[in-house]
Amino acid sequence: MLILGLRISRPKSYIAAQPVPYYALCFRALSNGQFPEKDCLLPLISTLLGYAIVAASTTVKLPQILKILENGSIRGLSILSFELELVGYTIALAYCLHGGLPFSAYGELAFLLIQALILVAIMYYYSQPVSTKRWMTALMYCGLAPTILAGRIDPILFEALYASQHAIFLFAKIPQIWQNFSNKSTGELSFLTNFMNFGGSMVRVFTSIQEQAPKSVLLGSVLGVATNSILLSQILIYRKPKSRAEKEKKKE
Repeated sequence: MLILGLRISRPKSYIAAQPVPYYALCFRALSNGQFPEKDCLLPLISTLLGYAIVAASTTVKLPQILKILENGSIRGLSILSFELELVGYTIALAYCLHGGLPFSAYGELAFLLIQALILVAIMYYYSQPVSTKRWMTALMYCGLAPTILAGRIDPILFEALYASQHAIFLFAKIPQIWQNFSNKSTGELSFLTNFMNFGGSMVRVFTSIQEQAPKSVLLGSVLGVATNSILLSQILIYRKPKSRAEKEKKKE
């Protein structure tokens, strides 16, 4: 580099001090027939799992969407739960977008948000006539969501919104959990979608710890594990065996 017109070369010790990426250390160890050390192996696993969740999230709500379309019914499903979930995804994605987190730590939120929008639209379609209150709620969301996603709100309000989104996700599950308990049935609730949600929350707890994400992000993942485990348990407990007539009809 040039200092006062003189070219000064960097000492070798400076070059050696440059950090080596963890994935390079892991591949170097494996190429030498050695097992990678914990300090480079855990970050690599965390990154791979993070991108695996992002990939899986592209279809996580597809089983629920297909189940509704196949049966033409939203029997046993709480619309309020899915509406609150949509709001939660919007706030979480906006916060992560403007919080400087790596894409592998939040990328699934973008795909979940799109699928949640489609799911709510389908639920509105199968719950005709849609009440004026729901139309007003939908219009309000369409008006506020772009502003939140663009980050064009006061930073203090942004933090407050993100802090509240954990409560939003929690309360999004409660109406569905209570409806399942009251009906002693889970209706058209998809086991596969809830199982994937549970698995994703488990993995996200690990990646949040490894990526040193804010404690609020970790809290959200822990709450996701708890609520999704309850829904999975209800689906298994209230599942009714198919009658012989239903089985024969399916074969035809």
